[in-house]
Amino acid sequence: MKKIINKPADFVEEVIEGILIAHPDKLKSVSKDNRSMIRVDAPKDGKVAIATGGGSGHLPVFLGYVGKGLADGVAIGNVFSSPTPAQMLAVTNAINGNAGVLYLYGNYQGDILNFDMAAEMAELEGIQVATVLVSDDVASAPRSNWTSRRGVAGLFFAYKITGALAEEGADLNSVKAIAEKVVANTCSMGVALSPCVVPEAGRPGFSLGDDEMEIGMGIHGERGTRRGKLQTADEITTTLIETILSDLPFKKGDNVAILVNGLGSTPKEELYIMYRKASELLENAGIKILRNFIGEFATSMEMAGASISLLRLDKELLRLLDAPADSPFYHKP
Repeated sequence: MKKIINKPADFVEEVIEGILIAHPDKLKSVSKDNRSMIRVDAPKDGKVAIATGGGSGHLPVFLGYVGKGLADGVAIGNVFSSPTPAQMLAVTNAINGNAGVLYLYGNYQGDILNFDMAAEMAELEGIQVATVLVSDDVASAPRSNWTSRRGVAGLFFAYKITGALAEEGADLNSVKAIAEKVVANTCSMGVALSPCVVPEAGRPGFSLGDDEMEIGMGIHGERGTRRGKLQTADEITTTLIETILSDLPFKKGDNVAILVNGLGSTPKEELYIMYRKASELLENAGIKILRNFIGEFATSMEMAGASISLLRLDKELLRLLDAPADSPFYHKP
């Protein structure tokens, strides 16, 4: 294991401390362990608040999307582990503006159990809570069972659009509905080229040969749909795009936003090579890219690989995608 860290057991705490020191104008802690963080101007009275959370190791997911026009608070777990119900409840109380709280996070069993427990405790305190799970990973379940899929990089679109509507003052039912609309129109798929090392484990979470790749692998190393010899950028991108297009399905005349996401160790140059091919494939399919996002939006420590997400847009989703947002990791004027 080669990492620029101190003690492996201190990894998450020192990451959080560094972020809080670097961005005191945007984030603040509301718990002694710093695992419950909110935007500095929260709570905002009369505004629906958005809470998210999950395991560390995926920056900028999850805490990178806390800020104006995005989420209001986040509960932070250990690497690839769910935060506790108490940490989530602390966030909920701290962001409550008396208009309800939406829990918006990826579809993982540990997170669901703990978020549901926090929601029950919050409701006992008189806070109305609604929940939407992001389930965009087409490799993790068939279309017929899409709500059971994992939440991956499509989380970015959910935070951005749902946060924008909440910022406008919409009520809880409307904010929940727009989140559900985003999730229903988002598909993602990725490829892994190498594993990552969880600091406290000190060894790779899985193994891939020097000339191997795995299509459809999850951001925690969950099994993908196919392992084989490393292919070219064009071949990989074609597999991802064709699988995504056939899933929703997307069709000729659709407008989309595309996210080409690096998983931690993939140079941005390689992401642009993938985008080059993706744009060609979409154009040939009669699908128009209205917005593109290329970079690291949801990572897996130092895993090498990338994912592609497509969001089918209408006028409402496009307007909210273009709305202002500001967090330590994402800024839209």
